[in-house]
Amino acid sequence: MQLLSSLPWAAPLLGGILIGLASWLLLASLGKVAGISGIASSALTSKEEGAWRWAFLIGLIVGGVLFAAWLSPPVIAQRPLPLLIIAGLLVGVGTVLGSGCTSGHGVCGLGRRSLRSLVATCVFMATGMLVVFAMK
Repeated sequence: MQLLSSLPWAAPLLGGILIGLASWLLLASLGKVAGISGIASSALTSKEEGAWRWAFLIGLIVGGVLFAAWLSPPVIAQRPLPLLIIAGLLVGVGTVLGSGCTSGHGVCGLGRRSLRSLVATCVFMATGMLVVFAMK
């Protein structure tokens, strides 16, 4: 933990390695792409093959809670609940329109050399940069 707190890039690097490892393990073991929006949507709507989806989603939540307790991330300002709900719905609509989310396209799709994922990731990143620029 001392290493992670003394080097500001160490925690993001560890997180990236773990995300890459988890997505590779899911693809290698079950032949499934670790697109979070697709996994979450299918977990809520599909009756077949649901156990691995729920295990994956619970693992994301539990892993995040454990790492947050271990690393003590900085506290960020709370946002009003209506704003969070609207933001969540907009993200959901965006993942439907984009046929996937950043984890599916940016992590898994680029790793599989998908041109569609390259275009989608470039759009995600450009939009994110534009929003930050506009908000600042």
